[in-house]
Amino acid sequence: MGEGGGQVLRSSLALSAVTGTPFRVESIRARRSRPGLLRQHLTAVRAIAEVCGARMHGDALGSRELTFEPGEVQHGDYHFAVGTAGSTTLVFQTVLPPLLLAAGRSRIVFEGGTHNPMAPPFDFIARTFLPLLQRMGASVTAELKRPGFYPAGGGRFVVDLTGGQPLSGLSLLERGDVEQVGIEARVSQIREHVATREMKALAGALADLPIEADTAVVESAGPGNVAVVTVRTPQLTETFTGFGERGVKAEKVAHRLAGEVRKYLAADAPVGEHLADQLLIPLALGGGGEYRTVEPSLHTRTNIEVIEAFLPDRVKLAERDGFRVEVRA
Repeated sequence: MGEGGGQVLRSSLALSAVTGTPFRVESIRARRSRPGLLRQHLTAVRAIAEVCGARMHGDALGSRELTFEPGEVQHGDYHFAVGTAGSTTLVFQTVLPPLLLAAGRSRIVFEGGTHNPMAPPFDFIARTFLPLLQRMGASVTAELKRPGFYPAGGGRFVVDLTGGQPLSGLSLLERGDVEQVGIEARVSQIREHVATREMKALAGALADLPIEADTAVVESAGPGNVAVVTVRTPQLTETFTGFGERGVKAEKVAHRLAGEVRKYLAADAPVGEHLADQLLIPLALGGGGEYRTVEPSLHTRTNIEVIEAFLPDRVKLAERDGFRVEVRA
């Protein structure tokens, strides 16, 4: 199905817990170099099973099949640790929908990777995703206690939420003028001049925009480097992230990141590639909505396909004014 990766599983788990619909998924991540459930996928499975008292079969490392029968969602204090640098934010996005829709209060601690090149980094969650959920009426906050970079992990963030409040609709059709562009670079156990060079390159590449800059040395379990650009407009804040890599110059990291920002601005659509994917489930389970976006990724198209399996005729994707997604409540 679609991109054939862990997203099919995570979206199915969230939708199953919300709708009470059991499911079986086969050939999990069959086309990946390491097929089956990895640590972060298994953590997501067991986390949501704990949240909704599910019965399941196939929850083991490397498993390529899973049967999941959800029970009743229970609020409370939870602690989910990936145990590697695997993404904690993906586990968070799996358990969030059922906890938001069921009445009650929860506090959840996530441990593992918080800044992973193959998943939404914490900055995207805190600055882009959650503010839009809050605009829809969700009572949810997230606080980063310690970043966790690949491969050491060791990150930690805490989420507080109150569920049971109805989610209103959301319309994001016009972006408006850019109000502010924040650029920042962070390093852990790496020389600070790497962050300084990234900032200099970013400032030069985005010099025509209203920039605010910041650098920081952070404490983490292992070495890491991340550069972040936030683009604030009247409708939303979009977040873009670049990751330092061994053997890749700081200037190259910065210029690749600046290129992503330029591509987003040139498209003149309010919702970027990754946010287009992340908004689908909250809108489908809430008051619906509509948004204009860039050309949808395979992840976005896959998420639509999974949603349609649980909630038929809920999402419509049209090529109008670029690309327009309409979600029926």
